[in-house]
Amino acid sequence: MQLTLLGTGNVGHVPVYGCPCSACLRAQQHPQYRRGKTSAVIEHKGKILLLDANHSELMTRFPSGTIDTILLTHFHMDHVQALFDLRWGVGAPIPVLTPPDLVGCDDLYKHPGILQFDALTEFKPFYWQDIKITPVPMQHSKLCFGYLLEYNHKRLAYFTDTVGFPALSKPFIQETDIDIMLLDCNHPPMHDSASCNHNDVSLAQQIKQQYKIKKMGLIHVSHQLDEWAINHPDCFSEHFFLTTDGQAFNL
Repeated sequence: MQLTLLGTGNVGHVPVYGCPCSACLRAQQHPQYRRGKTSAVIEHKGKILLLDANHSELMTRFPSGTIDTILLTHFHMDHVQALFDLRWGVGAPIPVLTPPDLVGCDDLYKHPGILQFDALTEFKPFYWQDIKITPVPMQHSKLCFGYLLEYNHKRLAYFTDTVGFPALSKPFIQETDIDIMLLDCNHPPMHDSASCNHNDVSLAQQIKQQYKIKKMGLIHVSHQLDEWAINHPDCFSEHFFLTTDGQAFNL
């Protein structure tokens, strides 16, 4: 099983349009530092599962017939916007597994086209191509699931768009040995104000220490965090690191 990060940035991307900060200037000059909106693809046994659908060239990168399933974390526009074009495609229905959000996003439910929406249940695992996937509630402004992937006696957690974890999820995470956690971290340390909707570096470090996590990669990264990281390289290591677009993880 291979998970590849299609994007690792927040809604503003890196570089941010018109921004003169050092992180954005670096990304303009060196494409390897660019960040698209956070999403991922899982490839296993010749099949493809998308984690969120927001890639700017999704239908070019994944031609008709190649997408087996789409797994959504939540229905904020920056995580589902590619569905608005994909739905008008022709061909077999594409299963879209989601949190039980009755509203969805705009008119996706009203006009699903080839998209076949199906709501998941928190903590109720299901299998995709022999990979066990457990939906775990996150703490966000819209109903949001993270996902624990288990395969070959290894566990990878994909937890984006959250600030800490809700009380009902903490026992489950506490009891789970996690080999790799890909965790939302939008902000540099926020000493003077509470983080809202997304983790900051300090909270991510606390989570790494509090739970049984071997390695933590940070996703949903902002240009402010990238700039802070340029000036604080000693805060990161092979076990606590900023991810990059295109980075792959294998179980």
